[in-house]
Amino acid sequence: MLDVISSLSAMQLTVLIIGAVLIGINKTAIPGLGVLPVVMLTMTFETRMSTGLQLGMLAMADVIAVIYYRRSADWKIVLRLLPWALVGLGIGSVLLNFVIPPGGNVMRRVIGAVVLALMVLSFIRKRLDPDKIPSGKGVAAFFGMLMGTTTQLANAAGPISSIYFLAMKLPKDKYLGCCAWYFLILNWIKLPIFVMEGRITWHSFQLDLCMLPFLVLGGALGIFLLKKLPQAIFEAVIQVLVVVAAVKLLW
Repeated sequence: MLDVISSLSAMQLTVLIIGAVLIGINKTAIPGLGVLPVVMLTMTFETRMSTGLQLGMLAMADVIAVIYYRRSADWKIVLRLLPWALVGLGIGSVLLNFVIPPGGNVMRRVIGAVVLALMVLSFIRKRLDPDKIPSGKGVAAFFGMLMGTTTQLANAAGPISSIYFLAMKLPKDKYLGCCAWYFLILNWIKLPIFVMEGRITWHSFQLDLCMLPFLVLGGALGIFLLKKLPQAIFEAVIQVLVVVAAVKLLW
């Protein structure tokens, strides 16, 4: 494992550790935080490798989240979304392999554009009245496919899921339980797809294993510490950082 770590620059190792902590916090306390590691890793590593590195950490962090929120999910909501999310995964794979050119710069710009669009959705979400958000089967199909497509392209479906779960008027524990189980299933389904696409390699898998202690640390921070911080201010700072980084990806 030391050989794997020594293959990274100081900047790459620092970003990987910070990304792992943020992913842990994202999974146990602040779902909207997950977009920041997307842009951090994309700016520091080769684009496809960055998405594979993140998925490996997300999959492990999902297990941590499910252990903590295992009894809190509303399975009717989760199962309503999953079939459509699988369709979205297929759409994302087609876009990635047959529409988006393989060059790193193009993929970086696609991820930057996706992240910026998701931040606009996140901004809108905070101003929406849950009673005014449609919640029928057609809406579930739309959001499920959109979540599947964006998570396949950039591991960045958090803001979209936030809008949908907001419409379901879920209490906080049910909200986090649905997120935990939904993304656990989706991300573990994605793992073999990413391996076949070459986005997850033996090297990236070893790096992800090295980050497991930092994922656990982030999960613990989310549960025990961040509840005491002013969440609105914290999220505002994160959103500014995400937008600046996403703009940098575009140009």
